[in-house]
Amino acid sequence: VQSRAPIPPMRSPSLFTTPVAPTPPFGSPGLFKALATSQPPTALPPTDAKPISIADVALSSTQPTEDPAAIITAQLAQPIAAASESNAPQPSQIPGELNWDGVQRTAKVPILMYHYVSTPPANADIYRKDLSVTPELFNAQLDRLQAEGYTTISLYDLINHLATGAGLPAKPVILTFDDGYRDNYENAFPALKAHGMRATIFVVVDFINAQRPEYMTWDMLREMHNAGLSIESHGIDHSSLKNRDRDSLVFQALRTYETLQNELGQRARFISYPAGQYDQNTIDVFKGAGYWAGITTLSGATHSTDHLFELHRVRVRGTTSADDLTK
Repeated sequence: VQSRAPIPPMRSPSLFTTPVAPTPPFGSPGLFKALATSQPPTALPPTDAKPISIADVALSSTQPTEDPAAIITAQLAQPIAAASESNAPQPSQIPGELNWDGVQRTAKVPILMYHYVSTPPANADIYRKDLSVTPELFNAQLDRLQAEGYTTISLYDLINHLATGAGLPAKPVILTFDDGYRDNYENAFPALKAHGMRATIFVVVDFINAQRPEYMTWDMLREMHNAGLSIESHGIDHSSLKNRDRDSLVFQALRTYETLQNELGQRARFISYPAGQYDQNTIDVFKGAGYWAGITTLSGATHSTDHLFELHRVRVRGTTSADDLTK
């Protein structure tokens, strides 16, 4: 097994190292304003999730070494939460562990949810049409967000704010893209660079590994990562993470973490639940595997320290105009 290279420093400015003014009251109009009164969900039962190690994956000693689970677990000589001196985070890097100061906080930050950024084909079904934002509309939406004074931040910035009280810009917004479609690289990425905006891409690692033509390649994702975008987990194969046994959830958490670590040099800290499906067991396993938060498809913009694995989002549809975001 090859040793892992040290995690490279982030390649874009981060609110972890650049102090900004404290978060003011959330008061944006339009679509965001309607979400400003949303409340966090009822508290889930407390969890005693602990770091997951190789002992948590049930594998028979008679399994062939080429078994994917065996390969992954063999590479994990220490619990995921542990860090060696060679890859220990530096002050300019994303922290290796999430350190909460014990203060309960809430924040109202819209997390926009995109899928396709392209014109749907003529024979597209209602779902493809609904999930597709044309490049022209996407650029118009980014123009409007900038005109209204919004600043894109990362999920790391939001979690750092909730956990430690670190400041956020006056009107923060987070852009997320589910599934890892190739048009995110071809159409969304150039627009984001032109606007100087950041985003998070949630990828399905087996789709990338299989080189499916409708999805991005690892080279594309490396380029986006090097430009400062966050690449995070959307599961191994886009299967539901609800009502799963613990071993299968552990495999989902570890394989996506390990794949992104090996391909991009930085592990996943966030899971976007495929199709928005999850349960308490899902939360416990991914928390124990060192993930910091889970992103849902539930509508809302209010996030709280005690519900980091139930972050809400704002769905952007093919019919969502630039005016809809601000009027």
